[in-house]
Amino acid sequence: MLAVATALLAGAGVSFLALLVLALLRRAFEQYQARYVTASLRALSDMFLFLDARQLVVMNVAAMALLAAVGSWLGGALLGTTAAGLGFFAPAVGVRLYRRRRRARFDGQLTDALQQMSNALRAGLTFQQASEQVGREAPAPLGQEFGLYAKEVKLGISSDEALVAMVRRVGSEDLELVATSTNIARQLGGNLADMFETIAETIRERFRLEGKIRAVTSQGKLQGMIVATLPLWVGLFLDWYRPDLTQPMFEHAYGYVLVGAIVLLEAAGFVLIRRIVAIDV
Repeated sequence: MLAVATALLAGAGVSFLALLVLALLRRAFEQYQARYVTASLRALSDMFLFLDARQLVVMNVAAMALLAAVGSWLGGALLGTTAAGLGFFAPAVGVRLYRRRRRARFDGQLTDALQQMSNALRAGLTFQQASEQVGREAPAPLGQEFGLYAKEVKLGISSDEALVAMVRRVGSEDLELVATSTNIARQLGGNLADMFETIAETIRERFRLEGKIRAVTSQGKLQGMIVATLPLWVGLFLDWYRPDLTQPMFEHAYGYVLVGAIVLLEAAGFVLIRRIVAIDV
């Protein structure tokens, strides 16, 4: 009788824990959908990439499974679990990198677009007509953004609000300068053609200075990468050439502490070097 009661209590406890775990997992999944999925879908739609929530979740699970399989094949269960955790953030990192690349491409096209709008204004076109012309003729992503801006204005949104919305979607500092200058010039009066030429020349000069700075600091960046990865290559070489010297380090807890300290110090040094050679214009 006592054994039956014990079994019943154990079963009830397991059932309660299972229900609690399921409730926690359901709540975590709801928060994941509310925060991560919604934010990612909004960022993708701002870049004219339209996906539904199910596709994004499938991509996230596929990235986790792929990295977990590769990590397990390379380093066992521990590396597989770590890789799966990194795979959870892989789609978000991919969206961020694509957004940064798209913004850089937009900034590179903006100077030619400003020059084209300046010429169109001097030819007698209005600002709205010049924007529509750029939206038709410019390649993506600039053509997409200016085309959407022209459509929003036609639908009744004010020009100032449409420009602010475009700045929010793109996230470009150069476009923010153009939008702010344009709104002020249209409200207070000013020569938009000359203003666009001046802004385009300023952006070109900034690009020239940034290219020069990248060329000057490239040696420091390469040195930081070599110094940060040198212990890894030395450790792999010693593990291949003299495994009897490296294997004892992984047989004791102090060895793992030492490896962790090396990784943290090398990462900190790499970050510091990158910050030193990173110069904003």
